[in-house]
Amino acid sequence: MPRSHDINRRHFLKVTGSGFAAAFLMSVPTRSYAAQDPVYTSFLSSVAINGYDPVAYFKAGKPVEGSKDHKTEWMGATWYFSSKENLDTFIAMPETFAPQYGGYCAWAVAQGDTASTDPHAWKIVDNKLYLNYSADIQSRWERDITGNIQKGDNNWPTVLND
Repeated sequence: MPRSHDINRRHFLKVTGSGFAAAFLMSVPTRSYAAQDPVYTSFLSSVAINGYDPVAYFKAGKPVEGSKDHKTEWMGATWYFSSKENLDTFIAMPETFAPQYGGYCAWAVAQGDTASTDPHAWKIVDNKLYLNYSADIQSRWERDITGNIQKGDNNWPTVLND
């Protein structure tokens, strides 16, 4: 499973704003010695959950792509929503609808690491949204949901500093 200990490329590029930054990043290892962002976003992006609507998992019972027309900033990331109603719901109670572990892979966090997630590898447990790296990893995580949540809770957020 790939590790997401990436240098915070997004912020580095914002600061340098040059082609040099891209060339530099291609030559450095991917392991970071600085803390990772508290919300997972993909490479060179500030969008959480790959643009999927976190409220829709609870209301529609499935992943639904969000829209740039309905977005907000929270915890250093941009969150998209499929409707103004879902946006307003999230703004009122973001901790209720945001994925656990900042949207990093729940299995990886349980193992003391971080990894990216697939918005289609998800599960709601005790009214909390958990995302995983893939369907395969999701099935591993589901073999011991309670134990993996306990491990993940114990490891979070210190895994961001490893």
